[in-house]
Order: sequence, then structure tokens, then C-alpha cells
Amino acid sequence: MTRLPLPIKTHLKQLRWQLRRAQAGLRWGNAELQRMPVVIANSMPKSGSHLIIQILEGLPQIGPFVNPGVPPLNRNERNEKQTDEEIIRKLHRLKPGDFTYCYLPARDYFVTELLNPRYASIFVSRDPRDTIVSHVFYATEGNPRHQLRPYYRDVLKNMEERIDATIFGIQDPAFPLADIAIKYNEYIHWFDHPEVLCLRFEDLVLERSTAIGRILDLLAAHGFTPRVPREEAVRLLAGSVQPKRSGTFRKGQPGNWREHFTPANIRHLKEKTGDLLVKLGYEKNGDWE
Repeated sequence: MTRLPLPIKTHLKQLRWQLRRAQAGLRWGNAELQRMPVVIANSMPKSGSHLIIQILEGLPQIGPFVNPGVPPLNRNERNEKQTDEEIIRKLHRLKPGDFTYCYLPARDYFVTELLNPRYASIFVSRDPRDTIVSHVFYATEGNPRHQLRPYYRDVLKNMEERIDATIFGIQDPAFPLADIAIKYNEYIHWFDHPEVLCLRFEDLVLERSTAIGRILDLLAAHGFTPRVPREEAVRLLAGSVQPKRSGTFRKGQPGNWREHFTPANIRHLKEKTGDLLVKLGYEKNGDWE
């Protein structure tokens, strides 16, 4: 199949976005569309971004919301990283009723931006142990072009070493990776802001209806009332989830880390992260194993 040149592809996506907005305006009324917040689903990588965006993809069924159909805010059409300035510009281009996803650390300028009332902001967290396992599988098997794939597959011998490398970080300048404590410290301060709805990936999987109810409550606080009964709205949002449609789908089941962590991995994670799991609510104390 012949691929369209990137500028043409980008232009066509922009036209599709505008068409979807026009259709939403006709269906629900332009005035209603303009009253809606911009919905931002934020998470750490490998922590549930594809699940939350699939849930949000059900929003156009229950009210004046629009899927721009663009890459996450951190990436462009070539899947290249965007600078912070470019991310802010992309945020500002979003219009009322649009929804999208991103991987934004809790830096002051991102926090200031997403606490603006024009945004209904959601942050999804995940058990760091499952995040580590998901990352390793994605880098080694899920994405042939992942920058760490050669290191994980050719330099490291087994899963235990790959998990340890993700815990401690990689100092090789050809394959740089921050340690897991640094990564979580960049995002954990989203929990400090009650304006942001913080959801756990595990609840989106195991208590989906309740979690979706919290999303509807967030949108209600921003002036949105579903155009269908609440129970129907929950059903429609839950029904939009199709895990195998995600290019990063593998298992996505909470607790999968137990199949892969060795006693040494457990010891190393405790040494590196201290009481992180307790702070996040995944363990009651440091005696877990």
C-alpha cells in the first residue's frame, strides 16, 4: 500500500477533525459544544493511556465531544518526541469538547496549564511493578523500533536483568533510561491537585463502572450532563473499550508482575523506591513480596 506523504496525511487529519466538530455541532448544537471542557487523559507511559482514551472515545455517543484523531500530545505524526513548548502549543489548539491523551510530568507549567478550568484533567496511575513489566515487554517484543530493543534483547540475558535495568536505569549513553524512582517522582505530584481526577489503572480494569462514574462526575463539575441516563452513559463508555485494538495490548491484568519478578527484583525495587508502593496505595507496608 502506498503511504501518503506526511504533510498530506496531516492535512487530511486536520480536515477530519474539523468535519467531526461540524457534525458534533449539528447533532448537539454549536452552543453546547462550545460549553464543553477540553478533556485531557494523562498518564505515565505503559500505565493505562490506551485504556483511558478508549473509554473517552465513547463520549461522542453521550454528548458534544470530539475525537481530534491526532497522536498523543507528546508525539508528532512521525512518532517523534515534542518539546515542552510544542506540547503547550498543541494544548492551546484544542477546542471545547475535544478529548485527547498525553504523558505529561507534573512540571509547574504543565500543572498550571491543566488546572485551567477549560480542561477536565484525568491522571491514570498504575502499580509500578506492572508498569515495569509492561515496559520491558513493549521494548523487547511490542515495538520493533523501540530505542531500547537492542539493549534488552542483545545485551541483557533474561527477564530478571531487564527488570533490574528498568528499576536502576541504564547509564549506557547509547541507551539512556532513567531509573524507576526518578520516573515516578516526575509524575507523582499530580496527586497533590484535587482538581485533577486521579484514577488507578487497576480500577479502570476491575471496577470499570465505578471509575467511569467518577469520570462523569468530573465532567458534571465542568457543566456537562449526559444526554442519556447515567446508567446508559456508563454502559456506552465501557462498551467502547476494545483492548486488542491497541497496538500496545499484551495482558493488561493487574498483578501480572508476580509472574516475572524474582526475589532479587523485589529486593532491588524496595531498595530503589523505598515506600513508593505504600504512598501509591498498592501496599500497606514495606513487607510485601
